[in-house]
Amino acid sequence: MNLAPFLQASRYIDHDHPAVRAQALALAQGSRQEHDLIKRCFEFVRDQIKHSWDHRLNPVTCRASEVLQHGTGYCYAKSHLLAALLRAHGIPTGLCYQRLSVGDEGAPYCLHGLNAVHLGDLGWLRIDARGNKPGIDAQFHPPQESLAFVVRGSQERDLPDIWAEPLPQVVAVLERYDDVAQVHAHLPDVEQMD
Repeated sequence: MNLAPFLQASRYIDHDHPAVRAQALALAQGSRQEHDLIKRCFEFVRDQIKHSWDHRLNPVTCRASEVLQHGTGYCYAKSHLLAALLRAHGIPTGLCYQRLSVGDEGAPYCLHGLNAVHLGDLGWLRIDARGNKPGIDAQFHPPQESLAFVVRGSQERDLPDIWAEPLPQVVAVLERYDDVAQVHAHLPDVEQMD
């Protein structure tokens, strides 16, 4: 697999933005190895950037630099920031999605955004910095995945691909609505997969 697309700066994963680069450098201080640096970036986004819906925080953010500036983002936006911080250090990082029930079970469904990081010794590992709370305990523990959510229902899925850029339906929702409640009412989804 060509890893070059997973290192590039882009409109949404703008690791070339001065504030993103500065935060990436700050997180690298005292880091001795790649796994430690990844864990620092992961825990910063997981713990210091508030999940927009959990905390009912506006504005709605999409670009990594916006997420960093405002300190909040939906899972999708938080994954854009984590990708930017890691790409700023030359660590290939992609975007992944799960299709999950919005409630405890059954329709409606929505996408959940997370990341995959390429660890030279292990290959791709999914990591989920959406933010912990009671019932959610995502960690960085290679080689095991420790994600926020487990796929349970028959219509829930781990989407198998790793994307270099966010899915269009995710960006469309984040850029269309100005309030976190509007986003929550229009969460992006994909067609049912058999």
